[in-house]
Amino acid sequence: MASILDLLQTDLGQTLIQGASKKTNTTPDKTANVLSQAMPLILGAMQRNARTPQGAQSLNNALSNPKHNGGVLDILGGLFGDGPGTPDDLVNEGSGILGHVLGQKQPQVESAISTSSGVDAQSVGQILKIAAPIIMGLLGKQKQEQQVNDNGIGDLLGSVLGQSGSQDQSFISTLLDADGDGSMIDDVAGMVLGGDKKKSGLGGMLGGLFGK
Repeated sequence: MASILDLLQTDLGQTLIQGASKKTNTTPDKTANVLSQAMPLILGAMQRNARTPQGAQSLNNALSNPKHNGGVLDILGGLFGDGPGTPDDLVNEGSGILGHVLGQKQPQVESAISTSSGVDAQSVGQILKIAAPIIMGLLGKQKQEQQVNDNGIGDLLGSVLGQSGSQDQSFISTLLDADGDGSMIDDVAGMVLGGDKKKSGLGGMLGGLFGK
């Protein structure tokens, strides 16, 4: 399938951008900027967590839940419009997802994206919470269609990240671990936010977020 960033160019992606923009009183351009950084980052964190058998099983079980079967993708416009449910439903669901994926480091991720995008950290946090259920729905739909089990979760995440050769896919792959040390957030700080991750400051503060 196309990469997660390609999603933002689709009608679904535009609905997500416009809806999150309205919810957070952030311009669509800035909202799209936040999402373009946040969605690969969330997926990369999931991919890292799924490298252990326990992590892969946990994510596979979560994606097997009917609420992550992709149905949210079909009703997204309604959630932000006159349909059943509200954006708050997405935010509440996303809060739980991010708690599992990012844990105690979530505020640091929000702060880093805030610094990069110029959007206040609170709004970034709201946008991340809205995006997380969309990502889970996308993954759940792909898992169902491809009949993916625990052993295939890593490949599924890789396909949604878009690691198959296109320019943006190669960039995301490099972004997740530019120096091969397994410390994804270091490389996000160095490549997306600018600066040298080995130095103090933002890169240093975020160093080893998903590492040991």
